[in-house]
Amino acid sequence: MFAYILKRILATIPVMVIVAIFVFLLLRLTPGDPAAILAGDAATPAQLERIRDRLGLNDPLYVQFFTWVGQMLKGDFGTSLISNTEVAGMIGDRIGPTINIAVLTIVISVALAVPMGVVAAWRHRTWVDFLVMSFSVLGFSVPVFVIGYILIQIFAIELRWLPVQGYASPADGLGPFFARAILPALTLATIYVALIARMTRASMLEVLGEDYIRTARAKGVRENLVLFRHALRNAAVPILTIIGTGFALLISGVVVTESVFNIPGIGRLTVDAILARDYPVIQAMILFTAGIYVLVNLLVDISYSFFDPRIRY
Repeated sequence: MFAYILKRILATIPVMVIVAIFVFLLLRLTPGDPAAILAGDAATPAQLERIRDRLGLNDPLYVQFFTWVGQMLKGDFGTSLISNTEVAGMIGDRIGPTINIAVLTIVISVALAVPMGVVAAWRHRTWVDFLVMSFSVLGFSVPVFVIGYILIQIFAIELRWLPVQGYASPADGLGPFFARAILPALTLATIYVALIARMTRASMLEVLGEDYIRTARAKGVRENLVLFRHALRNAAVPILTIIGTGFALLISGVVVTESVFNIPGIGRLTVDAILARDYPVIQAMILFTAGIYVLVNLLVDISYSFFDPRIRY
């Protein structure tokens, strides 16, 4: 199993190299001049040229690229062109709210979706299955911002049970954290419950028709053990993939939700950087997102060994 894990880790290196090259070239070849944004509309050509020299924008592309990579290998992701703040510090300040919301969303989604998918497969072609599938279609169809505004209208404005917007860290107390995090988490969970429930149902339907499931039932094994110990364990690989991919998507794709609920996460940081053409921040955020995807997929691949004995060697 160690050789399998090492192989998967080594496979991530060329992926990150390709992503770094693509991000660097994409941002350099798009229209716009960071120096003009920094200097303002009244800047003279001489002032723009001095700013470009200071930022290294007049150097050849390969020099800029290797300088950037060398700095990153030292843990230096550069300095924001707009706020003159270290990019690593900016990400560190914003990553906490995004991760906390993402973890809470995944916990809610898995806790609801996996049992729903198992029961839907168990009661295939009954009203239970129809109800779960109807919810899945609805979860995919309604835009996430609409769900967010509906939840705000019901629980924050009409019932006044929860705050409308804002964020509180778990360090400030679990009560304030859950009060402000539960609505955005439920908003995001609507989509992921639908996705995970559908995948769980499809995987379970394949497994429930296998001979070993019929054998377990013939031996008198209790139905809940058949479903959750035998069937779900063997159907877990595609479910884990969806859960892992969903977590990576949450880390990188919560822009709308963070805007609706006024959460100071990395989604809003990315949007602000793109609007301001803040190259160091944009580059760091894209690489950070790619790194999250690679890390999550690596963890999912490693977890396969616990469910599929064929890849342990």
